[in-house]
Amino acid sequence: MTTPIEAVRLPDPRAAYASLLRTRPFAFDERVGAWVAADAAAVRAVLGSPALRVRPPAEPVPAGIAGSAAGEVFGDLVRMTDGSVQQRLKAVVVDALGTADAAHTHAVAAGHTRDALGDGPGQGLFQDLMFGVPARTVASLCGLDRGAGAEAARAIGDFVQCIPASATPAQQREAALAAARLRELLGPGIEAGEGGPGLLGELVRAAARASWSRTAPLLANAVGFLSQTYDATAGLIGNTLVALARGTAKVPGTPEETEALVREIVRYDAPVQNTRRFAAEPFAYAGRTVEPGGQVLVVLAAANLDPTVNTEPLELRPGRVDPVVFTFGAGAHRCPGEEVAVSIASAVVGELVAAGLAPGTLPAEPEYRPLANARIPLL
Repeated sequence: MTTPIEAVRLPDPRAAYASLLRTRPFAFDERVGAWVAADAAAVRAVLGSPALRVRPPAEPVPAGIAGSAAGEVFGDLVRMTDGSVQQRLKAVVVDALGTADAAHTHAVAAGHTRDALGDGPGQGLFQDLMFGVPARTVASLCGLDRGAGAEAARAIGDFVQCIPASATPAQQREAALAAARLRELLGPGIEAGEGGPGLLGELVRAAARASWSRTAPLLANAVGFLSQTYDATAGLIGNTLVALARGTAKVPGTPEETEALVREIVRYDAPVQNTRRFAAEPFAYAGRTVEPGGQVLVVLAAANLDPTVNTEPLELRPGRVDPVVFTFGAGAHRCPGEEVAVSIASAVVGELVAAGLAPGTLPAEPEYRPLANARIPLL
């Protein structure tokens, strides 16, 4: 029987998730050494519980990067912390990202996509479209020029290597160097204060409105703008293209159809399939108790397919009315970057279609990156 972690890399994990929903919506899985929350009710309960944290209470920062620039950034990221201070800072981040105009984001991403396509269909093109274009787009939104934006895009690829538990010492060292360079690149935008440009200026202005005065966490979460874009948007672009290659979805003919398709892919073939929570206090649910020190694997992709919240969930239906989607989380740690990710992915896919993409030239059954939680095809 496939584990929820192995399912991430299956050609089609939906059958495995449907079985999990029917038979073990909340249960302990000895194979992964964690409780598994799969259906919508369990996922909501877990993500909404103050007894469960995003990091092990005894190790808020991974030991391999503690004391380094990467550890300093990691420790201030709102996605990696809990508590009242996190909620104050999260409100600042949400306020700043709320100023990002979807049409402008789309236009910036479209421009970067055309630049990438203009270099020709060489090896690595789709890698650049999935990872490089989103990172360069967010760098542009932060006010970095093209040279600095390209450097930031490369550096963020090194930084995100420190986040998985599987990170090697070499990857952690590279992440530390990358974090230091990212702070150098993004620092001037924060230091410019309330008159600064782009998202960095908006972050400072949001901090002023919230009477938040500490600069280091603002800079860390400016790095977070780039890091949260990286895997999630790459998977969203890639999984949309796989749906077109398989003929599961028709090639969109308008920007509206492209956005509708991307939004449904967020639910149907989630770029982030699972996340974890760690018990700091006993967590009771459905007659079971997760004791302190226990872990919960939260299978977001399975909850998206729960028929109690989405009608005919195994069907790809662009334009669903009020779908229930857990891909970007819920509760205190819901990712505030969903609209930015959708705008970027829609722009990349739209420009590819406009350039004459033939879906049949893409692999319909690609291999996937060997990641435990992100579903990113190798195209």
